[in-house]
Amino acid sequence: MPRITPLPANEATPDIQAAFDAHVTDYPGSRITNMKATLGRSLLAFQVYMQWYPLYEEVKKIVGDRLAYLFAHAISEGANCPLCTTFFRRIIIDNGERPEDLRLTDHEQAVIDFGSAIAQNKGEISDELYIAIGERYTDSQIVVLVAFAGQMIATNVFNNVLDVNIDEYLYPYLPLTQPKIYP
Repeated sequence: MPRITPLPANEATPDIQAAFDAHVTDYPGSRITNMKATLGRSLLAFQVYMQWYPLYEEVKKIVGDRLAYLFAHAISEGANCPLCTTFFRRIIIDNGERPEDLRLTDHEQAVIDFGSAIAQNKGEISDELYIAIGERYTDSQIVVLVAFAGQMIATNVFNNVLDVNIDEYLYPYLPLTQPKIYP
């Protein structure tokens, strides 16, 4: 049961509805999920959290589409966020892979380990792990990757603290080894 229910569509103020509409228009294929509808209870909170999208686009430019969603998945899994982990499981599965059986290069594994460690260790990263990233990416690219990890963790925290329900469209992507989470 969520601690704060998502804002029902009929209760959205004109400003919130305009923000929802702009988001769906600006990011084709996106939808107003339980998390976004919960954020809709504060226009500023919604606007701040939706900055995840342009940051994610920058991450994709740096590491490519596949490694970007694997990085986000690793962060979400590291932060133990069922909603975000399931969201990225969907992307992995829809792209023809199994999250439990990924084939990764050493570099891809380093990026995934970097994201997971940021989430698990509250940002404390070993020198060895940082060096593996620092040898491959510029300072400005690392800033984007770390900023995105922070934004992803903020999203994980939001969902975990408020017990935001996993959206129904994600149910088929829940891991088989975990109990299904229904409202």
